[in-house]
Amino acid sequence: MSKLFSFFLALAVAAPLASAQPGKYQYTELKPPQPTEVQGKTVEVVEFFWYGCPHCYNLEPLIESWTKKLPPDVQFRRIPAVFNPRWAHDAAIFYTFEAMGVLDKVHKPFFDSIHRDHLRTDDQEAMTQWLQKNGVDAKKFYETMKSFSVQSKTRRAAQLSAAYKIDGTPAMAVQGRFTVSADQGRSREGMLDTVSYLVDMLRQGKL
Repeated sequence: MSKLFSFFLALAVAAPLASAQPGKYQYTELKPPQPTEVQGKTVEVVEFFWYGCPHCYNLEPLIESWTKKLPPDVQFRRIPAVFNPRWAHDAAIFYTFEAMGVLDKVHKPFFDSIHRDHLRTDDQEAMTQWLQKNGVDAKKFYETMKSFSVQSKTRRAAQLSAAYKIDGTPAMAVQGRFTVSADQGRSREGMLDTVSYLVDMLRQGKL
């Protein structure tokens, strides 16, 4: 998998960036912008995260509350950032949960187990026990994790991490045009405030 990871990272788009001017809201404009999965006037918001990232874990409760208040024409999705084979492994876990239809059920408990109980996601025995405890068929899980679909999505996540110039997590992107890093947000709340600002400006046609 590491060879494939390196290969797809090499193919990823090297998009030049333009930073926003200093002010209340700090963000980066992507040039050229990246394609989104939404159509029409819907605004796409993406969170790049890693299951092993404590900052992502601490942001999660705020994300859960924030997404519930999004307007109907705003679509939120997560992309597991991939910088190396270790992160690719966890990205594959995310896409396996998704493929099995259990992501909504296990996403938070999985996060909790990593950061509260020190679950090692690369320890297959520990993972198997966790899956069984949480009602996930372990045999099906490992079969699905090796599937072409999951591996393809993992490689795509590596491409997107590079194309969006993500250098740390958590990071957020709006409509394939703007990114907001944790440093730019200055705080978890500030990060989401900046994303909300960008969403509002796009919905009003001001960006």
